[in-house]
Amino acid sequence: MTSITKRIIAVKTADAINAIEGAEISDYAKILSKNWALGRLTDTQMKQALLSYHKKIAVQEHYNNV
Repeated sequence: MTSITKRIIAVKTADAINAIEGAEISDYAKILSKNWALGRLTDTQMKQALLSYHKKIAVQEHYNNV
């Protein structure tokens, strides 16, 4: 089994678990996951992109609630 196949399986598994838990996955996270699975992003790049994205959302939410 190739690393890309393993990554695709990992993404599908994570998506299934999130669906069972009722957690919504942003379109951006889906795009990142697909690119990671296809080997276009490293683990670190994906984590950094997600952290940056969620930090921006947190800042926006903070200012919307002030």
